[in-house]
Amino acid sequence: MPNPAPANASSGQDAPLPDALKGHWVDTRAPLWMRPYLKLARIERPIGWWLLLLPCWWAAGLAAIAGRQPFPDPWHCLLFLIGAIVMRAAGSTFNDIVDRKLDAQVARTRGRPLPSGQITTRAAALFMLGLSFAGLAILLQFNRFTVVAGIASLAIVAVYPFMKRITNLPQFVLGLAFSWGGLLGWSAVFDRLDAPAYLIYAAAVVWTIGYDTVYALQDIEDDVIAGIKSSARYFGRYAREAVGLCFALSVLLAGLATWLVGGGVFAWIGIAAFAGHLGWQVAQIKGATSPVALRLFRSNRNAGLLLAAGFALDALSRFGLPSL
Repeated sequence: MPNPAPANASSGQDAPLPDALKGHWVDTRAPLWMRPYLKLARIERPIGWWLLLLPCWWAAGLAAIAGRQPFPDPWHCLLFLIGAIVMRAAGSTFNDIVDRKLDAQVARTRGRPLPSGQITTRAAALFMLGLSFAGLAILLQFNRFTVVAGIASLAIVAVYPFMKRITNLPQFVLGLAFSWGGLLGWSAVFDRLDAPAYLIYAAAVVWTIGYDTVYALQDIEDDVIAGIKSSARYFGRYAREAVGLCFALSVLLAGLATWLVGGGVFAWIGIAAFAGHLGWQVAQIKGATSPVALRLFRSNRNAGLLLAAGFALDALSRFGLPSL
């Protein structure tokens, strides 16, 4: 689609955003007209879809252990991967439409396509609609229970962008939305929800509060000026302790879910590795600069993959690991 940006739009659409991966193909090789849309979808910031995907894979791994399967369902995992990329893009577009005026007041976000004038609000809305239909097509590949549960998550997604205006803990609402895959990964296998699914969902919720508090440390000064509420502002000088508590609860809840499904040694190694990584993050928070906070936030992809790998290996180990 042609770039519908107004004639007086900012000419800096090819400049990378502060929290984007350096040298990403979106900023270096994508056609100029396409870059604002790709940035609106956060394609050059893949950590978002990773964090949306990982609870899906956690739950799929737990379901494989509980169902005595050799590995998480590969088809489900692929659908969750594609769905996470698409729905993160749709959710980010909606968030940017709602926050376009606030984003213009924050240094890290004022270069985004909407506040900088690279894309009109109407074009962004049409883009979001197309992404939403693609997400629905992916969701319809699952059983009816999972389809209904997936659609139910839209209510939380819809209210999240407004939470930073009315609550000091918008990260809690973000956690409710971003962790929904912890329910879907289980229901996709069993066509229902059970205690392990609720526990891994809760583990992902508090994990999200923790890592997004770390992310919000980058914007505290600008958030004060713009009147944006966040957990980083709310916890203040106790942010490190609050993040540590969230991460500890996440490990505890994930451990309870693992115990309920009868997880074996590899699952517990995954729990231990996850806990170790989160502990390392907490140790780095005090006095962290914005670049350090961003690096710690991004490192949660690795933390989540350690747990997902532990669950997958545990399922596989019950059928005998392949000889090397």
